[in-house]
Amino acid sequence: DAFMDRPPTPLFIPMKIGVDVETQIENGDLFDFDFEVEPILEVLVGKTLEQGLMEVMEEEELAAMRAHQEHFEQIRNAELVATQRMEAAERRKAEERERRIAQEKQRIAREKATREKVAAQTFARGYTSGLLGSVFDRLYDSGFFYDPVQREIETDFIPWFEDQVVAECSEAAASRKCVDEIIKKAFMDAAAAQAAGAESLRRELDEEKERVASAAAAAA
Repeated sequence: DAFMDRPPTPLFIPMKIGVDVETQIENGDLFDFDFEVEPILEVLVGKTLEQGLMEVMEEEELAAMRAHQEHFEQIRNAELVATQRMEAAERRKAEERERRIAQEKQRIAREKATREKVAAQTFARGYTSGLLGSVFDRLYDSGFFYDPVQREIETDFIPWFEDQVVAECSEAAASRKCVDEIIKKAFMDAAAAQAAGAESLRRELDEEKERVASAAAAAA
């Protein structure tokens, strides 16, 4: 099959030639392990100790830096709190100062207004002292000062009384007109009845005269 994988090439092993020989080596012939390994161990132990010491020193330095940072944070927080407290105190002092200034301005304005009012009242009192009597007399004559009972009688009771009288008179006039109409109609009805009775009586008399005349003519 053209698509199958090619098998791996086998390892080349040369053909064995010659005669095998061997050499006997006793312990300590080539090297002494304890002697040869000692400097290597010293280097490894030294590097390990040095690395460990450096790591310990770095940890101590990091711990010292963290402690220093924490101490610095504590100092900074304390200073920040103190600063905020001082700022709040200064702000309260400024607000108190502004409030006192506003109160003083209001007091000065009130005193100024009071002085102006007193001056105006004094001037008005002095100016109107001579005019007060004549003004009151003119106002009384003009009707500005009046007796409330008299004014109430004039403005409330008398118009109401007049309206009531007019209403009563109107009702009486209407009643009188109705009575006149009834009497007039009664008179007219009586006159008509009287005229009808007279006409009936006249017809009866005429009939009676004719009957008497007829009876007389028949007797003759």
